[in-house]
Amino acid sequence: MIDLEKSIEKQREEVFSKHPEVKLHSVCKLNDGVIKHNKIERNYFKTVYADTDLKTAVFIPASGSGSRMFQFLYDFLSSPSQEDRGRVERFFSNLKKFAFFELLPFDLKKRIAKYDYEVEEIIEFILENEGLNLGSLPKGLIPFHRNGRFILNAFQEQVLQAIRLKEDELHFHFTINKNFEEQITTSLLSVQHLTGLNLNVTFSEQSPSTNAVAFNSNGTVVKTDEGEILTRPSGHGALLQNLNGLQEDLIFVKNIDNVQHENLSETSVDSLRYMAGLLLEFKKDMQEALKSNTPKIALAKLNQEYQFAPLDEDFEAFEEEELLAFMNRPMRVCGMVRNEGQPGGGPFWVEDEKGVSKQIVEKAQISPKGDQYNKMVQSQYFNPVLMVLNPQDLAGNKLDLDQYVDKDKYFVVDKAYKGVDIKFRENPGLWNGGMANWNTLFVEVPSESFSPVKTVLDLLDPSHLDK
Repeated sequence: MIDLEKSIEKQREEVFSKHPEVKLHSVCKLNDGVIKHNKIERNYFKTVYADTDLKTAVFIPASGSGSRMFQFLYDFLSSPSQEDRGRVERFFSNLKKFAFFELLPFDLKKRIAKYDYEVEEIIEFILENEGLNLGSLPKGLIPFHRNGRFILNAFQEQVLQAIRLKEDELHFHFTINKNFEEQITTSLLSVQHLTGLNLNVTFSEQSPSTNAVAFNSNGTVVKTDEGEILTRPSGHGALLQNLNGLQEDLIFVKNIDNVQHENLSETSVDSLRYMAGLLLEFKKDMQEALKSNTPKIALAKLNQEYQFAPLDEDFEAFEEEELLAFMNRPMRVCGMVRNEGQPGGGPFWVEDEKGVSKQIVEKAQISPKGDQYNKMVQSQYFNPVLMVLNPQDLAGNKLDLDQYVDKDKYFVVDKAYKGVDIKFRENPGLWNGGMANWNTLFVEVPSESFSPVKTVLDLLDPSHLDK
C-alpha cells in the first residue's frame, strides 16, 4: 500500500507541479541532422542488408480502435455539422471503392446501386453490431484494400509487405487488444495459406501495470462507481516493455495503419531495406572506430558522415568511460518524409542539462508560442514512424532499453471521464523520450513510404487503391 501511495504522489507531482516541455535548440535540416543518399548509395546499403543473416523482427503497435476512422459518421448520426455532411457525401459517392463494400449483403448492394436506401441505415449497418460492426474492431482488422478478388486488412497487408524484406525466420510481433486475438490469428492464417509460408507471429498486450492514475483538476484521485482508483493506459511509451522483450538483432517498427496497397508498396519496402543496410554499416563503422588507436578522432570523423551528434560535438572532452557508454548505446535509423503539414512529430536538435541531442519531438511537447513555436513550424521533415532498430551494444549484447529512456520527457494528458475533466501522465513516447538516449540517424525517405489511414476517407487516396 505504501508503494501505491508513493506512486500516486509521484504521478500527482509530475502532472501538476512539473512542466515536461521540450526545449528545442534548432530544427534538424538536410545535412544538419538529416542525411540523404543518392540512388547508388541506397543500392549499396540495400546490398548490405540483403547479405546479412541477422535475426529480424517486425514490431507493430496495433491495439488501437478503428472507431476514430469513422468519427465523422458517428457525429453525423448524433449532431451533424456542415463539415460532417460534406464528408458523408464524399463517403457515399465513393462507397463502392472501399474494400469493405464487398462485405455488404447482396440485397443491400443492389439497393445502393439503385439509390434505394437511407443514409443512416447504411452507416449503422457498417458501424454497428447488427451489421459489419467495423466501429468496434481494432483498426488493423478493418478491410483496407482490394487485391484482385481478395479483401485485405492492415494486419494482412503488413505481413505481405514485410515478407518481401526477408522471408527466412522473420518474426512478426503485434501489440494488440487481447479480446481480438482469435480474429487476428484467423486473419493471419489466411495469409499463411495464401503464401504457403509458415509465419512466425506473436502477440503481446500493453501491461496494465504501466497504467497511469487519473486525477481531477484539483489533484484528487478519480474513483470509479465501484470505488476503485481510475487508471488509463499511459500511451505508446508503455510499449517499451513489449519491445524490450524481443531478442532479435534487427527490429523494424511501423504503425499498423501506415501500409500501402500491395501493388504500390515497393517504395516503402525499398526504404526499409535501405535503412536496415545503413544501420548495419553504421554499426560496423562504430565497431571499427572503437577498435582504432584514436577512437575519439574516429568518432568525430564518423559524425561528419552520419550526423548522430551535433557537428561541433567535442568528443575529445569525453572521459574514456563516457566514450564507451556513448558508443555502446542502442542504435536506430529513422526515416523522415518531407513536412507537408501533417499533425504529429518531427526531428529536432533538443537542448537540456546534458547538452544537445537529436530527438523526435511531438507538437504537444513544444510551447505553443514564441521562439519554440517558430522553430517547430520551420521543420522541414515529419516523423512517419518508419524505423529500424539494433537494441544491442557494439559487441552484440542485448541491452536493457529501459536504461536509455529520458524519464522527464513524459506527457500530461487532458481527457474527460463521465463528463468530468481528468488529467494523467503518459510515459515518454516510445520513439520520443523512450528512445532519447539512443544513437540515432535521421534519413530522408520518399513521401510514398507514408500513407496512414487516420479516417476512412484516407482509403480513397491513390496509395490505397488498386491500379
